Amino acid sequence: MIYCRYPEKREGIDMSFSEAIVSAFSQYATFSGRARRSEYWYFTLFNYLATAVLYVVGLALPILSWLPFVYFVATVVPGLAVSWRRLHDIGKSGGYYFVGLIPLIGEIILLVWFFTDSQPGSNKYGPCPKE
Repeated sequence: MIYCRYPEKREGIDMSFSEAIVSAFSQYATFSGRARRSEYWYFTLFNYLATAVLYVVGLALPILSWLPFVYFVATVVPGLAVSWRRLHDIGKSGGYYFVGLIPLIGEIILLVWFFTDSQPGSNKYGPCPKE
């Protein structure tokens, strides 16, 4: 089975943390195309860290306790878009994101899909982002 990777070298395939954040925010509401696994997971990590920091700031300074909510509202669309593109990367329609609404089972299915490697070559959503 051929995966969209360069067999002779590993560097340059995965996005760096900062590249993933820039990519996700620069494609703020882009639901077409494909997103690498590293882009999705780094963006998710960034969101958890940013929310935790803002929550601590809100605890320390109660006047700023609204910051985590504002951040959440500001990142709902890019989070949904990168998830949608991640599903495209494995050959699934972005609409499968709503499988996550099924209690427990849906969340597990999404988690498995988000950990799945890219579909080799081009698919109907575009070329492999690793090539």
